[in-house]
Amino acid sequence: MGAARRRWGRRERILLWGVLVAAWEVAAGQLRYSVPEELPKGSFVGDLAKDLGLEIPAIRDNGVRLLERGRTQYFALHGKTGFLVTAERIDREQLCRLVAKCVLRCEVIVEGEMQVYGIEVEITDINDNTPTFRDTEMELRMSESTVSGTRFPLAGAHDQDSGPNSLQHYELSGDEHFSLAVQAGPGGDQRPELVLAKALDREEAAFHELVLRAIDGGEPARTGTARIRVAVLDANDNAPVFSQEEYTVRVPEDVPVGSVLVALMATDADEGLNGHVKYIFHKISDRASELFHLDSERGTISLKEGLDFEEISSHEMEIQAHDGGGLFDTANVVITVTDVNDNAPELTMSSSLNEISENAPLGTVVALLHMQDRDSGQNGQVRCSIGENLPFRLEKTFKDYYRVVTAGELDREKVSEYNVTVWAVDGGSPALQSSTVLALRVLDVNDNAPVFAEPRYRAQLAENNAAGALVLTVRASDADWGQNARVRYRLSEGRVRGSPLSSYVSVQAETGALYALRSFDYEEVREVRLWVWAEDGGAPALSSNVSVLLEIVDENDNAPQVLYPPAAAAPSAAVSGWSGVELAPRSAEPGALVAKVVAVDADAGQNAWLSYELAKATEPGLFRVGLHSGEVRTARFPLARDAARQSLVVVVKDHGRPALSATATLTVVLAESVAELLSELGSAAAAPAEPAASLTRWLVLAVAAVSCLFFAFLLLLLALRLRHWRRSQLLEASGSAALRGVPASHFVGIDGVRAFLQSYSHEVSLTADSRKSHLRLSAGSCCDTLPARPPPDEPSPLLGEDPSASPRSDPGCPPQAQPNTDWRFSQTQRPGTSGSQNGEEGGAWPNNQFDTEMLQAMILASANEAADGNSTLGGGTGTMGLSARYGPQFTLQHVPDYRQNVYIPGSTATLTNAAGKRDGKNAGASGGNKKKSGKKEKK
Repeated sequence: MGAARRRWGRRERILLWGVLVAAWEVAAGQLRYSVPEELPKGSFVGDLAKDLGLEIPAIRDNGVRLLERGRTQYFALHGKTGFLVTAERIDREQLCRLVAKCVLRCEVIVEGEMQVYGIEVEITDINDNTPTFRDTEMELRMSESTVSGTRFPLAGAHDQDSGPNSLQHYELSGDEHFSLAVQAGPGGDQRPELVLAKALDREEAAFHELVLRAIDGGEPARTGTARIRVAVLDANDNAPVFSQEEYTVRVPEDVPVGSVLVALMATDADEGLNGHVKYIFHKISDRASELFHLDSERGTISLKEGLDFEEISSHEMEIQAHDGGGLFDTANVVITVTDVNDNAPELTMSSSLNEISENAPLGTVVALLHMQDRDSGQNGQVRCSIGENLPFRLEKTFKDYYRVVTAGELDREKVSEYNVTVWAVDGGSPALQSSTVLALRVLDVNDNAPVFAEPRYRAQLAENNAAGALVLTVRASDADWGQNARVRYRLSEGRVRGSPLSSYVSVQAETGALYALRSFDYEEVREVRLWVWAEDGGAPALSSNVSVLLEIVDENDNAPQVLYPPAAAAPSAAVSGWSGVELAPRSAEPGALVAKVVAVDADAGQNAWLSYELAKATEPGLFRVGLHSGEVRTARFPLARDAARQSLVVVVKDHGRPALSATATLTVVLAESVAELLSELGSAAAAPAEPAASLTRWLVLAVAAVSCLFFAFLLLLLALRLRHWRRSQLLEASGSAALRGVPASHFVGIDGVRAFLQSYSHEVSLTADSRKSHLRLSAGSCCDTLPARPPPDEPSPLLGEDPSASPRSDPGCPPQAQPNTDWRFSQTQRPGTSGSQNGEEGGAWPNNQFDTEMLQAMILASANEAADGNSTLGGGTGTMGLSARYGPQFTLQHVPDYRQNVYIPGSTATLTNAAGKRDGKNAGASGGNKKKSGKKEKK
């Protein structure tokens, strides 16, 4: 009982030491197990999960793999229990052969943690092999003269088991003449020898039969036998002798098959059969017998198969030389195999990633590699490298394991896939190398905002468009991939004329197509400025914007609007105040200005260019209309047969396609005086039963109205002069270059209209019975056109009259010339096409839309004042439409505009020059004096 306790305590201590050693090896990254050979498949080797501290679910989730270096997988990992079990039957003798300690190595890779653990499994021997002799039948020849005590080496038995199960001792049986002696070899092996114990006598016995037994130490013990036949020969007193006791040779492992490695030499002094020497292998391993061939006659050892330094680096054998008399000599042969760099490094991808995000941090492990080289020494020294200019590097981890980690930032937009080549080069000469390729795809991250194809967009859309019309398409691209590159468009919030921008235009989210949601009117909206945003589908989303300018293109959708004469001006209007009635003296010469039709067009550009033509007249050949000015002039001298009341219908057309038009109706009375005009109008308006006193009453009212008009005109002229003087002071103070281009002195307010007066000022006197009006021109006024731009250093006066050049201050002023109703100018003096040029002349159109619109704004303001009935010089009720005509002063020669057709009603005036001629040639204008009517002189 005490012995059992002591034995159990010893086992506990051994188990405790084993656990401690296993724990130490686990901490060092190495596990050791021991298992006997010849176990069936699936036998337990060790609790790997427990020893590594892994949970059973973690083994399945983390992808734990068992990796062995070899063609046969002897172990496996049980997924449900975490046990290391055998996968194949293990034969220790087949695996390790001559190796005393048989150890199998493998690695456990935990892919989720990128960890590697080494495992060593020692294969312990069992007594499964019987000692065997290479030759079960041996024959010895001995001379009868052999001395007792002579030893004869015998071929020993070989037991593939090791340790206690290996060969332990030999036994000899069969004859008293022989005994058995066992010698210890250099490697600790037993070498049996047959000892002649008693002298032989051939005559007594020519042959002796012996049995040699080899017994191992297993339980139960196994025994191998060999039969020995001893033939007794006649005496042979000289044995063969080798030239040297041991032969040593070094050969490279790549020596060709069939090469002679060593030649042995043994000599025998005897002659005849006793001197003939033959060579045999006396002791040789199984592997060596497969590799080498011994020529029994010549004693040469040649190569039968290729050598492999990595398999066995040295071979030792014994060779015997026998003569014909049974004598022999023994020599030891050692063949050393030297290493040659004949094995390239081996690279194995143990674990790797197929995809990696482009924002992966530095040091991210993407692959685990194993490297080995079966050569030794310098030939087995391996250097690993990776391709240049790659954002990866190699790191050594455990023994021959390397891992590939990221060494730089990844950008999928530059490189979407990597084929990383890892090279392994040994230190041999020449060096051998191998490589493996890691294919890695870079996953996209939303790191690029959409980029528009153009920095800004500009489009034109004709007005009166259909709702839903396509305006343009914006394009934005995203360098990312997949959902991150999917671009959607939207409008930035804004307002147009107080309304949300989204009520005017919309953008298609997928295509970027911009649509008009309503019909645009150029007269209301000239342009729409908006911002379009492009947003990708990433998380978080990235966006960018671009400006879009939508210009509305004008169409001819507005007909001309006649400002003068008013729409109510009709032939019957004379009864209600004679609105739109014009006076033309019967003495008027051809070309005399009678009236001016004023019209505007709300369109722009060519659609607003107006032309005039006479559509209908009481006397078709009596009047003509300026094509671009709208001025109504006499075409010939009025005749006595011409009716006093002339009705004219003027058609105003724009230049759109198709053209739009409007009509204006004028009533022209051919009369030499206001009284005759009133008489003509009164005769048309008076009823048959009206008393004669009614006409006198109307005449008195007319005279009073004219007088009031005269005094109002004087007050207005004074106010305008003061206003112009004040403006000139402001302009000179500001020094504006823009105002110097068109000085304020070129404008004078008449009936609310700013007419251009470059060269003369005027005074008008009207009386009820006067037949002609007198217009006084200041000196130096011979041209009614405005120069393109006065010199900047030459200030322009605000008023059209220079006091120093006034005719009143010139005593030598020539007498007043006769009235001239035909305002004509020479070719160099003619105004622009919107002034008082003849209707037959064609004028140049405006140069650009800016000039056109600027003048149009001036015309509209002037036209509104002209249409105001409370204007001082207006043609409304109470003034009988009588005012001075200043048509020639409406011209900007450098920028003509045919919409500036402002009518300034009035009576005929006389233009005089120094010679008193009516053709308005280049002579200085003389001063004019007001004339009293004949009736006033009589009074």
